[in-house]
Formats: sequence, structure tokens, C-alpha cells
Amino acid sequence: MLTIKSLNQFYGGSHTLWDVDMTVRTGSITCLMGRNGMGKTTLLKCIMGLLNIQSGAMEYENTRIDDKPAEQRARLGVGFVPQGREIFSQLTVEENLRIGLPILSSKHKKRSNIPEKIFDMFPVLKQMLHRRGGDLSGGQQQQLAIGRALVLEPKFLILDEPTEGIQPNIVHEIGSVIQRLNRDEGLTVLLVEQKLPFARRLASEFNILDKGRMVMSGKIEELSDEIVKHHLTV
Repeated sequence: MLTIKSLNQFYGGSHTLWDVDMTVRTGSITCLMGRNGMGKTTLLKCIMGLLNIQSGAMEYENTRIDDKPAEQRARLGVGFVPQGREIFSQLTVEENLRIGLPILSSKHKKRSNIPEKIFDMFPVLKQMLHRRGGDLSGGQQQQLAIGRALVLEPKFLILDEPTEGIQPNIVHEIGSVIQRLNRDEGLTVLLVEQKLPFARRLASEFNILDKGRMVMSGKIEELSDEIVKHHLTV
């Protein structure tokens, strides 16, 4: 579904991503791993079009996207849940969920209703539809952020540390939703995740970034304790 070749990215004069190659297989749940500050969030933002790349190529379903703005990538079926959730705290849950409907309408002529499956997956959002996003707990805000991305009915969902700062029962619920979407609807998922048990539960494949370079990839079963100690342990 996604192929990245020789991607380089800079922040000012700082070279942050070095000749990154990565493939995300259609139908997979791929986990992007690495210690803090290694370039994981930067790479996700490059994929989504929120950061420009210096050189290299990105293909999504065999279409070059590295020159397309973020809104065009969303229309192609790419959904993004950023680190820290970034919901609109002063808007209600319903207003947050409706943010993406204009993009969806452009694909399907006209769409004014939030897909009911969002509330099937996250019932708490229906219960709190008229509460402000900023009044929700951290776990509820993360469910809202994921629901907001799913309103776009993406084929490819990118999640940046979806379990960060969330209570264990919500972490398990989010994991189950991701598995269900992948299994039942064929949703391809790319996630950054620091919690090894969560990554091993969900992912089919992994990639490891170290100081901006892709150093290892493989099936999740190949993620040995030795690899974890060498590349991931702080």
C-alpha cells in the first residue's frame, strides 16, 4: 500500500531522516519502533504531508504522493491520528467528528451524517456527543481522535503512539478496535508504539528507526529480545 524510497528530511540545517526505505503491505498492521527522538513522528508527518521532504519518493497504491498536500492524501484514503491527540478542545464531540465530513462528501457526493460504526466502536462518544472535547478524559480524547480519523473512511490509518498516557482498559479497547478494523474491513495500519506488549499483540510486521535511519524490519515474530535490547531499550 505504501512504498518509501530513499527519503531524506531536514529541520533547518539538521538532517533528521537519512535515506529511509520502508514498505507497508496492504492489509498489514505495521509498527514503527525506535527510542525517543529517532524520527518516528517526523516520518509519519512526512507520509501525511504535514512536513516536506528534501528528496526521495513515496507511493501510495502505486501513485506518487510526495508532492501532494495533506488534504489530497486524506481524499485518497489516508487517515492520521497525531501524537497527543490534537482534538479541538473547545468544540463538542459531535463538532470534532464532523470536521472531516466535507472531505468525505467530495468522495461520495454528499455526506452529512457521522458513520454509525464510529459509535458502535466507541459508545462513549455517543454518550458525550454534546460535551466539549476538552472536558473528556485522556482515554476518551484518544477515542475521539481515532473516531475523527475514521469518519473519513480511510483505507490506510496512521496512528502516532495511540496508547500514550491512557489507562489500561482503554488501551485494550483501542487495540481491539484496531484489530477489528484490520480483520473485518481490511484496514491497513501503520502505528508508532512504545509499549511492546501492545505492539506484539497487534502488529504483523515491524520497522525500527535509529537516529533517523531504518536499521531493521521484519515479521513481528522476528522481534527478539536481543533486537529489543539493542535498538529499543533505554
